[in-house]
Amino acid sequence: MKKLTKIAALLAACLMLFTACSTEDSGSQSTGADTASSDASTQSTGADTASSDTSAQSSEDSSSKTESSEAQESSAAETTAQPVGTEFYDDAVFIGDSVSLRLYYYCQGHSGVLGKAQFLTSGSLGSGNALNEITDDSVHPVYQGEKMLIEDGVKANGAKKVFIMLGMNDIGLYGIEDSVKNMQTLIDRILEKSPDAEIYLQSMTPMLESTQLKNLNNENIEKYNAELKKLAEEKGYHFADVASVMKDENGNLIPEYCSDPEDMGIHFTDAGAEAWIDYLLKNASSF
Repeated sequence: MKKLTKIAALLAACLMLFTACSTEDSGSQSTGADTASSDASTQSTGADTASSDTSAQSSEDSSSKTESSEAQESSAAETTAQPVGTEFYDDAVFIGDSVSLRLYYYCQGHSGVLGKAQFLTSGSLGSGNALNEITDDSVHPVYQGEKMLIEDGVKANGAKKVFIMLGMNDIGLYGIEDSVKNMQTLIDRILEKSPDAEIYLQSMTPMLESTQLKNLNNENIEKYNAELKKLAEEKGYHFADVASVMKDENGNLIPEYCSDPEDMGIHFTDAGAEAWIDYLLKNASSF
């Protein structure tokens, strides 16, 4: 009996030991699974990080390409205008008032600076009074000793490029809108008699800040020039923004370019005429 009791006790002890070992193995296997799961999560996080890095790199590359493209476009824009030789103006005629008359005088004294360009200029000329009939008192320009209508003068000199700067004697009398209408009427007359001529509208140059008037002032000159540019775009004319090199940061005529600071404050010195000519030669290809 005692032997049977001892055997039973021994079997019970062995069973308890086996159960404990089984539990430990199960716990160890569970911990290993958790570790594997943790490792998988870490790998996933690493993949996400790599994906994020790739996305960031792609964004940087795209931004770099955009900046490079913008730089190339800016560079292309800067090199659009190519200088021309003075011979470009051999078949040109310049139409204008006393502001352009100063350009004519400069070219007379410095032969060849604008090639063989011709001039139909007269003090107080405007696109409005240019449409009037010729009289003894009219301000129509003289060509080869004869006072002529603008359209007749262009036909007589055979010009193929017609550069027009008018407005100083217009916007104060007719206002901006009607001044532009008069300009278009004048151009129509020119093209009727010289259909092969190319029209170049030159922006009206500014005044000194101190000489501006109620209606004739730099603000209205800017508005008028904007309408001229719009007209040029609509009709397929060329637009030469001469005013861009004649004004300071405030839109006023640069003082060193002005020959009459105590009077009208609109006419040019030699330096002003030279700046005008330099602009025409450097930018003609972009008009």
